[in-house]
Amino acid sequence: MPNSEDTLLVAKPAANDPSTAAGFAREIWRSVNGHPGSLERLAFTGSGNLPSVFPVTDLATAAVGAAGLAMADLIHAASGQAPLVEADRRLASLWFGISLRPQGWELPAQWDAVAGDYQAADGWIRLHTNAPHHREAALRVLGVPADKAAVARAVSGWQAGALEAAIVENGGCAAAMRSVAAWATHPQGMAVNSEPLLHWTTCDAAPRPDWAIVRERPLRGIRVLDLTRILAGPVATRFLAGFGAHVLRIDPPGWEEPGTVPDVVLGKRCARLDLKSAADRQALERLLGQADVLVHGYRPEALARLGLDPRRRREINPGLVDVSLDAYGWSGPWKGRRGFDSLVQMSTGIAEAGMRIRGLDRPGPLPVQAIDHATGYLMATAVVRGLAQRLATGAGCEVRASLARTAHLLAGAGSAREELPPLAANAPADLADAIEATAWGPARRVRAPAVVQGAPMHWERPAGRLGTSPAQW
Repeated sequence: MPNSEDTLLVAKPAANDPSTAAGFAREIWRSVNGHPGSLERLAFTGSGNLPSVFPVTDLATAAVGAAGLAMADLIHAASGQAPLVEADRRLASLWFGISLRPQGWELPAQWDAVAGDYQAADGWIRLHTNAPHHREAALRVLGVPADKAAVARAVSGWQAGALEAAIVENGGCAAAMRSVAAWATHPQGMAVNSEPLLHWTTCDAAPRPDWAIVRERPLRGIRVLDLTRILAGPVATRFLAGFGAHVLRIDPPGWEEPGTVPDVVLGKRCARLDLKSAADRQALERLLGQADVLVHGYRPEALARLGLDPRRRREINPGLVDVSLDAYGWSGPWKGRRGFDSLVQMSTGIAEAGMRIRGLDRPGPLPVQAIDHATGYLMATAVVRGLAQRLATGAGCEVRASLARTAHLLAGAGSAREELPPLAANAPADLADAIEATAWGPARRVRAPAVVQGAPMHWERPAGRLGTSPAQW
């Protein structure tokens, strides 16, 4: 990817670009309190468009670009240098899919055998059953074994909304398909659509950190405690690791994500703690007290039950940059509801619009899990902006994102531009030269989707298995 200053200056900066990508970038940048003038240093390059009725590639490019711009602004705050940034449409689109290309082995399937869209008596419903306890919850409600045909027969006798409610009530994950219009008048849709893209709270000032932020590796030495799983949170912390952050991911004993871990743990150390154990909770508190950043995707009451509500986290670490994720928003009757990208697409009307506009006979989801990925880059942008604020004033912050609010950003932009060419087939030039020695075998990565001048995005640690590092900095 070209990254010279001359190349960047030729590209149209986002501040003056009328495209949908630029509009997304401006909205994201406003949500993190970015100075509008900084957008002059962000340029979009590359070509191609993911096949979707919504502008997915524009969102991908903007989200990646905003995160890169936040990194450039952090460098500017620390050194006075103001790097230019470019985000590549093609590479951003590829990173919104899977960045890893195994060499001589295959990634595990991304979906459990039961997961998928089913025809109910009055419409469609999606069951998310990748986690064993979520699968068991759905099967208990339906009264059938883990057989897709048996599940389909059982679902067909239910009203979609009633089945959704029953599965959620039993601790499972499901979403009936709604239209954009229906979601706009649904109590949860009205609540989340009225929320800001990010909830940002600046906390009381703490002593300024003594970070040595250098242009070449701006996050070196920054400690990021990662309490996230599939998929937005791991995307955020993977981006931070790409600029040198010391990311420590914590999972419970026995937890695995075979379909996603090789792709998202790049650059991280991965440990396990049993937070039902008093000793391990104390260990987590020690890690939190020494962290600069906490990124977590627990439902709001889950950390509180562990004695780690926002107030307690701030007592442990007054200057913490605390960024959290929720599926369905932070207000309304569904706040705190379990959810994933594919379910949010069903709830918010994205899958219904894809079916209707494309003339399909079943839900038409996005070509990639764009809500997850975009939210991940949005969270990464918030982290870096929070670090810049901490550097300037000493004050930490609390930032909250949600998949449903990101979905509203995408759906509200209207249809994808039909004049853009489709994304070309995968090509060797898309891949970085280096072979990554992952724990599963050799692989290559798609080249970095963003270029921050003078601060090349790269990862020093290959993807490894969960639980293979000690729970310590």
